[in-house]
Amino acid sequence: MISVNNEKCIGCGVCVQVCPVGVVRVEGKLAVIGAECVGCGSCVKYCKVGAMTLDSAEGNFFLCKNCGVNCKIPEGRKGACKRFSNINGTLVLNRPLQIPMDAEFSQEKTKISKPIVSAVGAGAAYPDYKPAPYIVTENRGDIDVVTVVTEAPVSYSSMMVKIDTNAHIGDDGTVVRRSGRDVGMVTTEQYGSHILVLGGVNKVKGSDGMFVVRTMVEIGNKDRVELTVDNGVKLGIQVGEHPVINGFEDDKMRVGCGGACCGLFAKSLAPLVDEAIILDHHITGLFTMHPAGAEMKGGFSGVTPVGRLSTPGRYFFEHGAGWGGTAITDPIDAIKEIDMSIAKAGMKILVAETTWRKIAIFEIDSNGKPIRIEIPEDIEAFRKMAAGCCEESRVSAMYYAGVGGSARAGVTTDPIKITKAVHRGEATLSIAGAPAYVMPGGGITFLADVEKMIDRPFNYTPSPAVVAPIEYTMSVETYRKINGHIEAMRSKQEVLSEGRFERVQLKD
Repeated sequence: MISVNNEKCIGCGVCVQVCPVGVVRVEGKLAVIGAECVGCGSCVKYCKVGAMTLDSAEGNFFLCKNCGVNCKIPEGRKGACKRFSNINGTLVLNRPLQIPMDAEFSQEKTKISKPIVSAVGAGAAYPDYKPAPYIVTENRGDIDVVTVVTEAPVSYSSMMVKIDTNAHIGDDGTVVRRSGRDVGMVTTEQYGSHILVLGGVNKVKGSDGMFVVRTMVEIGNKDRVELTVDNGVKLGIQVGEHPVINGFEDDKMRVGCGGACCGLFAKSLAPLVDEAIILDHHITGLFTMHPAGAEMKGGFSGVTPVGRLSTPGRYFFEHGAGWGGTAITDPIDAIKEIDMSIAKAGMKILVAETTWRKIAIFEIDSNGKPIRIEIPEDIEAFRKMAAGCCEESRVSAMYYAGVGGSARAGVTTDPIKITKAVHRGEATLSIAGAPAYVMPGGGITFLADVEKMIDRPFNYTPSPAVVAPIEYTMSVETYRKINGHIEAMRSKQEVLSEGRFERVQLKD
């Protein structure tokens, strides 16, 4: 299935490293492909000298259509993803279905899932060896519960900001600035979104530390913040609102990548056009080569887009300020070539972006040239339907921090025990009333959704540090076991009698 051009091959071994089924080897400084090859094409994509070619398959194999790779699995072998094998000409799943066993319902974990009091407004008891300012008890049915709260200065903290947009924000690792100061960086993109990580101890302790903590606090308090990305864009962000990118308020996120749109809208697209190029800077879809479009239309239209082929019907395009976050600013430039031995005059080509805000229709003339035409009513009706499937674009943020340090002394005289209790699920960590996801491994590192927190929960100190409201809730029995400050416990009724409180509704 894969042939090797020995005149081009340099024996570098990259093909051996990327082969998912381990059938490539290097002998005498030349690559050799084993007979068990499934034709996944990984070696072809990663060969820098172009020595590998994916040929038409011959022999005894099973064509797997469970993804776009379309492995040709020989008898008795596994496909590239290891999920399926060809056993006697039948595609067989390699692993039995995994069914969770019935888990015992824990009343205690339910009753410690929310704090008795929030740490917002609790203040702190400094230095850290003193008991936390509020250690409050309450009876919840047959369980006595305690919540320990403090507003603690946290240096080891970040704000992870998710921006829903198909626009290109900036390359991975690019510096994010506030008033010209380095406050964070762009990280990996997610599905229809870009992720910034602002802060972190190295930036907090750096020369721009006050700008860093102020930015994190204002984002956490859902204030509007203006940022810039080096070699990228100007951002106006506010948690819960649409992002503003270079002055444009982006109100809709894509329904899916270009490949996903081919599958999602296959039945609607097939009667309307002969081909569709759905532009997206992650994966651009070519409808008639995508498995869904190929089934609906019966095969390749002869139209090839300009991107780099990934798997059938899926192309990689470069980032840019054009359609779908690509560099395409004129939709006709998305069409690389039209093979008139396959295509026919009069065929209609749709070029669209995945938010379905922009579409264009081209008709192939007798010379094989695409001519832009008016959008027909039925295609405009489809565009509106597809656009209606897009979600609202929003800015969201997760407070991302570590609290495994000295503040634990306000909870217990034996700090390792609160850490272990949190990891065992015997103590629940929350931040301003919002549940925290505690990451595995050492320490207490967590993520908590800003929008689930009590309003305006954060402050900052000139240390510099973010002041974060931290709550540990557990049974009184557990609190005794971890050597908590039992002598400092007070009932909820006693705390309420002070008269210094406001009632708030915690957000689910």
